[in-house]
Amino acid sequence: MSNDTICAIATAPGRGSIGVLRVSGENLAGMARSLTGVEPEPRRALFCDFRGEDGAILDRGIALFFPAPNSFTGEDVLELQGHGGRVVLESLRERVLALGARQARPGEFSERAFLNGKIDLVQAEAIADLIDADSRQAARSALRTLTGDFSQRIQSVTALLTQQRVLVESAIDFSDSDIKVLQTEQLRQSLADLLERLDGIRERSRQGALLNQGISVVLAGLPNAGKSSLMNRLSGQQTAIVTEIPGTTRDLLSQRILLDDLPLQLIDTAGLRRSGDVIEREGVRRAREAIESADVILLVVDASLFPDCAQGLAANELRHALEPLEDFLKDQEDRADLLQRTCIVLNKIDLLPIAPAAEQANLDDIDHPVVRVSAKNGSGMDLLTAHLKQFVAWEGGEDAFVARARHLEALDEARRQCRAALDKSAEQAALELIAEDLRLAQTALGRITGEVTSDDLLGEIFSKFCIGK
Repeated sequence: MSNDTICAIATAPGRGSIGVLRVSGENLAGMARSLTGVEPEPRRALFCDFRGEDGAILDRGIALFFPAPNSFTGEDVLELQGHGGRVVLESLRERVLALGARQARPGEFSERAFLNGKIDLVQAEAIADLIDADSRQAARSALRTLTGDFSQRIQSVTALLTQQRVLVESAIDFSDSDIKVLQTEQLRQSLADLLERLDGIRERSRQGALLNQGISVVLAGLPNAGKSSLMNRLSGQQTAIVTEIPGTTRDLLSQRILLDDLPLQLIDTAGLRRSGDVIEREGVRRAREAIESADVILLVVDASLFPDCAQGLAANELRHALEPLEDFLKDQEDRADLLQRTCIVLNKIDLLPIAPAAEQANLDDIDHPVVRVSAKNGSGMDLLTAHLKQFVAWEGGEDAFVARARHLEALDEARRQCRAALDKSAEQAALELIAEDLRLAQTALGRITGEVTSDDLLGEIFSKFCIGK
């Protein structure tokens, strides 16, 4: 790691009452003295003038000095809190650069904190997630991870894995002696306990991942089925243009909303029909791409096409309702997977003498949720909301850890290896094979906290941070 001095404006661009310039490096007391005329006392706010090389006052504000190692980065850290005007902050930044600092890369302050052992990788990622949180629940989840709750759970499981590895490897070393260091039944019970703990962490992490990443919900269907009306009803805004003219929507229209603190990325699409219009054909192509990558597909169907649907859709009616998807996705290898992600929304029930309802209809051994709603008057929207939450097993995220896809992948890998070790112990397989499974499980958990990592991974993670953080 480079130990040169870095600086960055830590407040957002624009006009504001306060602006913060952050500096981190070695031996910053001299720089502080050059800027303020005095050497600030550690961790004590100093109200002073910030001066240029010629002694002219650039700004007046507060200087805070945090000597290493008792700082965020583990290095000397100097923060200058002045007025928030762009010109003032740029003048201060140029002065600090002239004193030997360089402009920090995005996330470099947090990266140095990680490399200097002040935080682990999970906590570093939680900083960015806390900044990006778009709901109170997401912010609480990120803060829970930032304060070390997630890391402590991982470390606890890692400690248990270490104990089991020691026992197994000791048994290997003493296999030719009469010393009994490993009880097979005890090993199995310990591995079962490990799996139970990993399952608990995984579920809390999955809830956190939903908070962090959200789910993509694509509204698809024939033209004039009411997709745009449903988009407006779910978002609570007049986001999409609604007319009686089929084919009004030509492009993807996206809106991020919160559904009981669960982030959804709603995507309205062009009606699925064949058209000679070049623009509409492009819209349909983009709709197909959105459908293929969606977490949930809401296939919006005009209920007036099924006037007898009050008692549910029969198999032939269900097949007819699915035709828009079948026609455009019939060549997809993962057709069954796409259909399992599909919920049929029978819209416009206000045109028929039927009530809102949610049910399951089976076709070709695939259960399709069918929800009857009216996007026009809002009836049945509570049932649709309940389905979306049920589909992703949303539990509210009260105890969730903010998590990312790489965390879930590592937890799944650790669980697979622990399961393999448990199965091998039941089969009385060679202890060397069990020891290797436990080693791989521990390595997977180490990737979460950064004990096992690579420069490429660090570069990818920290490059997405804000400059100055």
